Amino acid sequence: PSREGTHDLAGFGPDVLAALRAGIPLLVTDAAQDPRTRAPESLAAFDAIDTRAAITASLVKDGRMRAALYVHARTPRPWTEHDIGLVIEVAERTWAAVERARAESRLRESESRFRTMSDDAPVMSWITDPSGVCTYLNRRWYEFTGQSPETAEGFGWLDAVHPDDRGWSGETFLQANARREAFRLEYRLRRRDGAYRWAIDAASPRFDANGEFLGYFGSVIDIHDRRLAETGLRELNETLESRVAERTAELMKAEEALRQAQKMEAVGQLTGGVAHDFNNLLTIIRSSVDFLRRPDLAEERRRRYVEAISDTVDRAAKLTGQLLAFARRQALKPELFDAAERLDNVTDMLRTIVGARIVIETELACDPCCVVADVSQFETALINMAVNARDAMEGEGTLTIRAEGVSEMPAIRNHAASPGHFVAVSLTDTGSGIPPDRLTQIFEPFYTTKEVGKGTGLGLSQVYGFAKQSGGDVAVSSTLGRGTTFTLYLPRADGTCSIDDRAAPGGEEAVEHGRGRRVLVVEDNLDVGRFATQILEDLGYETVWAANADEALSVLAGPARFDAVFSDVVMPGMSGVRLGQEIRHRHPDLPVVLTSGYSHVLAEEGRHGFELLQKPYAADELSRVLHRVIGGRRRYAPAPA
Repeated sequence: PSREGTHDLAGFGPDVLAALRAGIPLLVTDAAQDPRTRAPESLAAFDAIDTRAAITASLVKDGRMRAALYVHARTPRPWTEHDIGLVIEVAERTWAAVERARAESRLRESESRFRTMSDDAPVMSWITDPSGVCTYLNRRWYEFTGQSPETAEGFGWLDAVHPDDRGWSGETFLQANARREAFRLEYRLRRRDGAYRWAIDAASPRFDANGEFLGYFGSVIDIHDRRLAETGLRELNETLESRVAERTAELMKAEEALRQAQKMEAVGQLTGGVAHDFNNLLTIIRSSVDFLRRPDLAEERRRRYVEAISDTVDRAAKLTGQLLAFARRQALKPELFDAAERLDNVTDMLRTIVGARIVIETELACDPCCVVADVSQFETALINMAVNARDAMEGEGTLTIRAEGVSEMPAIRNHAASPGHFVAVSLTDTGSGIPPDRLTQIFEPFYTTKEVGKGTGLGLSQVYGFAKQSGGDVAVSSTLGRGTTFTLYLPRADGTCSIDDRAAPGGEEAVEHGRGRRVLVVEDNLDVGRFATQILEDLGYETVWAANADEALSVLAGPARFDAVFSDVVMPGMSGVRLGQEIRHRHPDLPVVLTSGYSHVLAEEGRHGFELLQKPYAADELSRVLHRVIGGRRRYAPAPA
């Protein structure tokens, strides 16, 4: 039965109202059994409308519940996934239809206001379509000429022009229309009493935001008395009508200037943040190098400055990695792992990071929480969110970390909810909270509310970029003075999973020499190519250097024997990934190691099964990778000629 009328949502219980305000679909299969609705006062509200089961999909726009679609049944009803999806879809479509109807209403109101203003204006106004056909003439035109809409629209307006002026006036208009140019005509226009009077007809072309020609907007002014009085007044008339012709162009220029200013502001913020942080890092490196050049520097201080350079390079690499993660251009290494188990493993490390005055509580509500993602980026995201929580609590409070499986990813930042299985990892702090007007900015790179030197503003950007690139998202909810919750959503994998016990970066024994091994280095940058070959030669490898992929394939086609190929990804012509695929096709037993600081190919398509060494890399990292790939294959030898 219909439930049309006015109802107090608060009467259905605080849990119901909270879910609706949060935009969470509300499912009640039996109001008498549901813990959210079985309280006497809540159940009484359901009884008042003769309802036992309901689905309510609320629409939250700009942080406020605007509407809700309510489907109910008199008796308990087990709702299906189809029911839920249908209600959500109908709610979204209905809201879109309402918004469209409102926009059309505003358009009609705007058109009505335009017609009113145009009819009351002291000039005769007209509008044409792109073909030149007149589609509108204001009331002043009809009052002056005595024409009717049936006779004036189209090209009928020319009938009111003096016969001697009609031909060239019409031709001038059509030529201007073909060239999409503004024009100005002076002709004699027949007044309704039959007398002809001189008039100025001035118009400017109309274009939409994409530059598509829409037609003309023009105005006609009676200048007969002024023309007869003195020609000097013509300049004044030209100024008046030029304002009409320039109005559209000025508006478009202003809009373009605004868009350009917004772009430049965003670019300036990004480049300024990068420059600030890298200049800090370069200052440490340059100062350390200056001291290392001193011949009398003590060995202890020399070692200290070398370690400072090494640590600073690691920080710079982390900074670029966070930038690439935000831009979703990081070359991820996805693998199957249990997010809950990994979270449990890093909790001790998080306790060290946040400090002893912050209590960490964990709630692992799914077993297992299998996901396919980059484990390193996942752990970095946890650390970044934990550090953000620590700073919000000023080093003291409670941090609750929870992992659970959910049946859908809710609507986040104006994106519709995504059905499916997800793992939700949330971190809830008891800090100061985030003002509502800043919630839309916190994931922007280099945006930070911390003091200078207390943060780069890239931590939450990394979380956002990692989540989006992994097929998920990150949501935030906050209450001033009570705390904030960040929830990381990652697609859940079916079946069981286990963490791959990966070796720590320094755990694999580094090989300090490659005696008897030959490596083909492919690098188009001269400085990097010389440095890479020097590193390999210092490690004992024999090297051959090719400047591009074509040269590398030519070398491999010759008699020389190679144990591995070490190639950059980004090169003119054939990329390193394509080169690796070609080598895999021609020489299946020859291992290929790729290296890159950034590549959209890797970010979008993956590594295609090749070993990847991220720039900047250390000599021992290169040595370990080559040792591993060379040790796992039989020695490559070119085919006999």
